[in-house]
Amino acid sequence: MNKMDIERLYTYNRWANAQTLIAASRLNAEQFTRDLASSHASVRDTLAHILAAEWIWVTRWRGTSPKALLDPKEFPGVDALKLKWAEVERDQAGVIRELSDESLARMITYTNTKGEGWTYSLERMMQHVVNHSSYHRGQVTTMLRQLGVEPIPTDLLFFADAEGDPR
Repeated sequence: MNKMDIERLYTYNRWANAQTLIAASRLNAEQFTRDLASSHASVRDTLAHILAAEWIWVTRWRGTSPKALLDPKEFPGVDALKLKWAEVERDQAGVIRELSDESLARMITYTNTKGEGWTYSLERMMQHVVNHSSYHRGQVTTMLRQLGVEPIPTDLLFFADAEGDPR
């Protein structure tokens, strides 16, 4: 991957997150926090997990290893998620602006929330974040269907169509 690929991947990720938040905004407060017995109990908790993971990774890329993820209870509704997500996306965009093809190979060591040390290239970490977010957006899609709300497709090719770029 190169910087251009990463820029495109993160443009897609922002779009897909926005589509998912639009769909989730159709839920009432009870539906938003209803325990659906998934890996993260509710739509709120799953969206907060996606957000928290994106936040913790960009923080790690900047050299800090937070000891915990964000608490889902900090986000009583979709609007609260959107506010924090805008901040995280600005931080991601700042990292991407500073990237070069060469800097993607930079090895970064961090400590996870269990206190374990890990080292990966920035490129692998950045790929992981978007893959992780896609995985959990899929869970949100299932939850939305369980709650009777139509999800908005977030596949990469839907993004390409929305952008008018079939390349």
